[in-house]
Amino acid sequence: MFKIYAQLTKIGIVIFVVLSALAGYAAGFQLENHFSWLHFLKTLLGVYLLSSGSLALNQAQEYKLDQKMPRTSNRPVASGKVTPAAAMILAIGFILGGIELLVEVAPLAAVVGGLTIALYNGVYTYYWKPRWIYAAVPGAIPGALPVTIGYVAVNPDILGPESIYLFLILFLWQMPHFWALAIKFKDDYRAGGVPTLPVALGMKRTVFQMGLYTFLYVGVALASPWLIHANWIYLALVVPTSAKILYEFFRFQKDAGDKNWLRFFIWINVSVLIYLFVPVIDKWSFLFIGSN
Repeated sequence: MFKIYAQLTKIGIVIFVVLSALAGYAAGFQLENHFSWLHFLKTLLGVYLLSSGSLALNQAQEYKLDQKMPRTSNRPVASGKVTPAAAMILAIGFILGGIELLVEVAPLAAVVGGLTIALYNGVYTYYWKPRWIYAAVPGAIPGALPVTIGYVAVNPDILGPESIYLFLILFLWQMPHFWALAIKFKDDYRAGGVPTLPVALGMKRTVFQMGLYTFLYVGVALASPWLIHANWIYLALVVPTSAKILYEFFRFQKDAGDKNWLRFFIWINVSVLIYLFVPVIDKWSFLFIGSN
């Protein structure tokens, strides 16, 4: 039963979403404010419910598409283990529960959460994804908003430099991440009729597009001292991680995506956690080393 629940809500993705919200919360928290464990846990639980509900709803929305692709055909709704109606009821309950918790935390967090659902389960699922080869670009907006939810839960300055930095990192990361997956599973997307870059434009042009966004992504990370507080942690983690990502991308590019796929995919995913949590470590390092 738990396995089906975990597959329906895509628990691995949800854990990453909650971690990104945690990074936003920790980066946005103002040191002069009182810390409340209840407020903190409500924020994370709200994001958990919202993300789980959104992903379960997506499976109810796309079960017919999932049945066409070998990679997704065994998902609970597509395989018949869970009915679309049951998935829909669970999803709506989770989404409403998540929104309610975020309203209690901060109304702005609930607004951003509602916008995330509207963009992902509405515009992206029904319009961008089935019609546009570049759907991953606007689709990255709802994918990046969980970190903003965490930030505005404790800091209303949604357009502040820290908030913008965190959003840009999570936004730009998604293009090389998704297109790498699209290369790996291009035959599945072709079978499902999903117009991804590898299917529509071929491998070399897809890798070129990945390179553009990888350089933008690394560039924002390297420019982080102009947006956030940064000290020795920046030199110790961000700089070598950025060099490693570029190195792995050039190896990946050399073979037009046929080889070194996994190494690049792993490093691009490890890097996003480093880039998100470096400002958190910098901000709170005084608790452990006695200075700010």
